[in-house]
Amino acid sequence: MRPITKLLVANRAEIASRVMRSCRELGIATVAVYSDPDRDAPFVEEADEAVALGGSAPAQSYLRIDRIVEAARRAEADAIHPGYGFLAENADFARACAEAGITFVGPAPEAIERMGSKLRAKELMADVGVPVLAGLTVTGQSEAELRTAAERLGWPLLAKASAGGGGKGMRIVRSPDELAGAIAAARREAASAFGDETMFLERYLEAPRHVEIQIFGDSHGNVVHLFERECSIQRRHQKIIEEAPSPAVSPELRERMGAAAVAAGKALGYEGAGTVEFLLSTGSDPPEFFFLEVNTRLQVEHPVTEAITGLDLVRLQILVAEGQALPGAALTPAIDGHAIEARLYAEDPANDFLPVVGTLGRFDVPDLPGLRVDSGVRDGSQIGVHYDPMIAKVVAHAPTRAEAARVLARGLAEAELHGMRTNRELLVRVLRHPEFLAGQTDTHFLLRHAPAELGAALPSPQEERLHAVVAALAAQAERRAKASVQPRVPSGFRNNPSGAQEVALQGPRGAIPVAYDFTRTGLHVTVAGEALGAPLLHACTHELVDLEVAGMRGRYRVRRDGQTVYVNGPGGQSTLRELDRYPSAEGEEAAGTLHSPMPGVVLRVGAAAGDRVERGRVLVVIEAMKMEHEIVAPTAGTVSELRVGTGEQVDAGMVVAVIEEEHQDG
Repeated sequence: MRPITKLLVANRAEIASRVMRSCRELGIATVAVYSDPDRDAPFVEEADEAVALGGSAPAQSYLRIDRIVEAARRAEADAIHPGYGFLAENADFARACAEAGITFVGPAPEAIERMGSKLRAKELMADVGVPVLAGLTVTGQSEAELRTAAERLGWPLLAKASAGGGGKGMRIVRSPDELAGAIAAARREAASAFGDETMFLERYLEAPRHVEIQIFGDSHGNVVHLFERECSIQRRHQKIIEEAPSPAVSPELRERMGAAAVAAGKALGYEGAGTVEFLLSTGSDPPEFFFLEVNTRLQVEHPVTEAITGLDLVRLQILVAEGQALPGAALTPAIDGHAIEARLYAEDPANDFLPVVGTLGRFDVPDLPGLRVDSGVRDGSQIGVHYDPMIAKVVAHAPTRAEAARVLARGLAEAELHGMRTNRELLVRVLRHPEFLAGQTDTHFLLRHAPAELGAALPSPQEERLHAVVAALAAQAERRAKASVQPRVPSGFRNNPSGAQEVALQGPRGAIPVAYDFTRTGLHVTVAGEALGAPLLHACTHELVDLEVAGMRGRYRVRRDGQTVYVNGPGGQSTLRELDRYPSAEGEEAAGTLHSPMPGVVLRVGAAAGDRVERGRVLVVIEAMKMEHEIVAPTAGTVSELRVGTGEQVDAGMVVAVIEEEHQDG
């Protein structure tokens, strides 16, 4: 037995908080490590002690094995939990912990090493009878040799980092002409994210399901599986909605996939938490599944397994690391109900899911029965360029899949998320989509259904107009509360008919003019030129408006940040901007001006001032959050200005180039 008394979490944000929660329940003291941007993060405050790593980028902080092990020594921690990402699947890190006499909460370095290379992992799985997809290593071949080998595998292919994960270091290749560029881009991404640019090509299955099996092993010879998770709703090869159990897995298929996963674990002599991932093709009878990879760590989506089994997987990890046997509840698990998790990201689904940075002014998810929130943020938290932009994981557990989807959708729709764009609306649309509710999901769901085509937006146009009225009324209440003369009289009140108070608010769909006045006969409102039917104002402050319209009464929460107003109500959230009554004239920007869509670093420049370029030519490549984004010429023309160079830091909205469009005589 190796009792753990103090544990250092070698990670950040929500997973660091999650590990600490289980440690507190076990009576184990905790130590956080943090980078410069995370100095004031919630997980640092939640730890009993914290050690600064310095630096901002992962390579300067959370990927520094030497600094993390030294931090554990200084804090006298006897164990390290790696979380997921960063060093979680780094055999050298696990080995360094062992050499320092520190318990690594995870599998042995040898198991990590064998699974760290997806190529070696596939070979081992084939040896124990697990079906695998054909592939080849990309090392030292000429472009012609690669094309020949790729032709033998057949198109489409997936260029994939051997050390990758989380959707990074992956590119779909559909033709020979795309091969070299896809490999180069995936290799750069893998080197940046994992420090290993080894690549391989693999036959790409069109629209399979992504189903994974949670396994657990201990030092007493036990290896078990804790059922499957469906992870097919993905963007950029990264999961955003996961659930357990899978609606596509029958008891017979569960038994087959579970047996294959346990065989994989036994072949590794596996100890701790691991996940065996499969691609599932349901087009055959019986369904076929193919080995994808083994994640030798805790998964982001582990809460759905915890929900349906009642097991604390972090607690089990710690018990196994201490040398204890898995408890009976883990050896004979049972499925209870259904759980669905949604990953809430700071990103713009309408703009190719580009990450968004900024300040999260308000973060609040309603406390609904069966709803769990794992988060590493709070009001005022910064979402920066150096780390994954996930804000939180929101998980619903209910007796049935339909109930879980309904509760999760409601919780997300009613959440207060102020200050930045998120994927919340997309998640709600997916959870309410008929195809999802029917269990007909696969990895191409978001390719078939673009964000704009998934259904009604939140809120509806009618609700958004109502939110504009609410914003206007809350603003007048704030003004009257601050007034020194007759503060109890509503602004715009008249004994005799007179002009109404007017304000215009800008929403995603355009400007919304609102006019209101308070008379002896009550409140009168017009919005977008239409009279609001019989409005009754039951209560009104700058933060809460209780408004009844045409017999329907609702309570709306309001928060103002400068000219921006956030309104949350039964129909969702609106972000509105109060327009100036007398706007100043501003110079128009030149046509053909190209902006950086996000803050980041210029990775490459593909043209120079004076160059003639065709439409679609890559002009600048920006890297942020370990992802690359290409800025291309929107039209054929001449580069009249190029304002950035390689290695330069850029801000969101910054002008990077200007194209003078070619005009054809006609």
